[in-house]
Amino acid sequence: MPLDSGMQEWAPLGFRGAVEEFKRRLIETALRQSGGNRTHAARCLRLQRTYLLRLIRDLGVSAPPPPIALARPAPVKSVDTPRTPGVK
Repeated sequence: MPLDSGMQEWAPLGFRGAVEEFKRRLIETALRQSGGNRTHAARCLRLQRTYLLRLIRDLGVSAPPPPIALARPAPVKSVDTPRTPGVK
C-alpha cells in the first residue's frame, strides 16, 4: 500500500523516531509562541515545567532567540532653571 505524502515524511524515522520528531516540533512551536518562556510553554502544552525541561534536554530542542526589545526613547532630562527668589 503506498504511503500518502504526509506519511512519507515520517516513515524513514520509524515509529519512535517519528514520535520524537513530533514532540520536538510541538515543543519548538510552543516555545516560539510563548516568546521562549518555558513556563508558559509548559502550561500551553499542559505539562509540568520540569518535565518540559527534561524533554527539551533529551530531545535536543533549541530554544528560540529572545524577542527583540523595542528601543525605548531616551528619558528627557530636566533642565535646571534659575529660581526667582521668593517664588516656589
